[in-house]
Amino acid sequence: MEVRAKLQEEEKIRLEREVEQLVLVKQGLLAWGDLLCSAWQHWQLWAPAGLLLLLLALWYMWRKGSLRREEQGEGHDGVDEEEVENVDAYEEDAGNEDEGDSDMEAEEDDSDDGHAEDVDNAAANEERDAANEVGNEAANAANVNDVGNQVEEYRDGADNFGRIIMERIQWPVWDLQEGRMWTRSLMEHFAIYFRRVLSNSFYPVLQGAIGVGSAFEGWSPREQDVVYQVLIPMTPPRGHSFHLELGTAGQRRLRNFRIRVQQECTCTSERQGENMLCFLHHPEEELRRHQDPSLLHSLCTGSYLDVEKTARWFYQLVRAIWPALRESHHWHLVLLPPRHSCQFKVTNGRESYRIEMLFGVRQGNSDVFVSSQPRQAHTSSTIWPESYAVAEMKFFRYIARRAPPDSLHLKCLQFFTRLQLGLGFSTYTIKTIVMHLLSILPVSQWRRRHFVRRLMDISESLRTCVEMRRLNHFIVGNQRLPEGIRLPPEVLMARSCNLFHDLVMDPFAHSQAMSQYVDLHHWFKRILKNEQ
Repeated sequence: MEVRAKLQEEEKIRLEREVEQLVLVKQGLLAWGDLLCSAWQHWQLWAPAGLLLLLLALWYMWRKGSLRREEQGEGHDGVDEEEVENVDAYEEDAGNEDEGDSDMEAEEDDSDDGHAEDVDNAAANEERDAANEVGNEAANAANVNDVGNQVEEYRDGADNFGRIIMERIQWPVWDLQEGRMWTRSLMEHFAIYFRRVLSNSFYPVLQGAIGVGSAFEGWSPREQDVVYQVLIPMTPPRGHSFHLELGTAGQRRLRNFRIRVQQECTCTSERQGENMLCFLHHPEEELRRHQDPSLLHSLCTGSYLDVEKTARWFYQLVRAIWPALRESHHWHLVLLPPRHSCQFKVTNGRESYRIEMLFGVRQGNSDVFVSSQPRQAHTSSTIWPESYAVAEMKFFRYIARRAPPDSLHLKCLQFFTRLQLGLGFSTYTIKTIVMHLLSILPVSQWRRRHFVRRLMDISESLRTCVEMRRLNHFIVGNQRLPEGIRLPPEVLMARSCNLFHDLVMDPFAHSQAMSQYVDLHHWFKRILKNEQ
């Protein structure tokens, strides 16, 4: 009896320990369940990335197991049937020994079996949860594949729609690249003779021409008769200096300047043996007899450089130099009447190019000039507007270097500038909107499959700007321009300039602009729907 009581006490202690272990196991399972719930919430957020990692892990485990099975298969190729029978006999002997145990061992086994059953149930639950998780992962993988297929179908559909819309548009046929190369070559030949003719004169010193405007940006609003614009920087001749004076009328919006010409003392140069008389310290009679007139007496009105006089001087210079150029042997020159620039056409019977030579003075070492290109129809001849043409050309060059070969950003610009012709909006308005979009959207999102979406973005941007009566200038006050585009500090730090300032001041102009946008949007939709 004492021995049995002692055994029962030991059994009671053992059962209490097992109960404690079961409680710990249950707590662990609950914690594991909470962890799985939390992991499931994160899994929904990180499913795509986690799915890829899981697939890689499963593939690695399958590959590793496959290699192990192949190695084991190679190692067990020589196992015969006798060895298999020996293993079976060993398992039968082990089973017989289990049946011959004592009653006390049987009781203990029953309690052990109860505990093992609980543990097995917990393990089964864990396996079931793991199987569910794998099933969910497989379902997510299928969903991801479905989404990927839908994305590919959408891209193919968008690309096909973009192709159809592009086929409906009648694009002009010309080779801007060839025209730009020919114009650059002609300007280089002109520059050689400019230096020879003007080397000892008191006219402005002409620097190398810079291609600007739409043709040198890679597009053109015209179907025919593309204009190749070049800007020729001018520096003061000997004995003179240029001083830019900001006009009072330009304080509120885009700036206008006047170029004041000032004579400088050249007595030091005279003493050094240069063939020049000082305009400040020699008698006027001596200067008239022995020296050409000062710039103040040739191209100026008062003390300020005159745009119209300078344009006529360019006209005469081009006409005098043309016969000496080799291009004159095969091309015919037709000069157009000058006013604020020197324009001419050259033809050879098969091809023709129209070239406009603008001229200006650079502000410091920046890409901003004061140029002869007017902003308004009636402008004083001594007013030189601030020009951002070089900076804008550099921006389009920056985009072209980073855009994919099949980018259609210039097609989008060309489409809308042609669409708005006759509807009241200026080409520069559309160009400004496209430049803003190019600075926001990645260059990779201007391909054919994005063509219609980008056209809609331009249309919506124009509508928003007209409704809000505000369109910020792209260059003035823009501190996020690409590196390499140099602005004067006062232009870089200036407040944004509203190109739609007139719509703010004139309600009738705003109403008219809204009506013009409705007409433009109507034509845009007709093109998309292929309505004639």
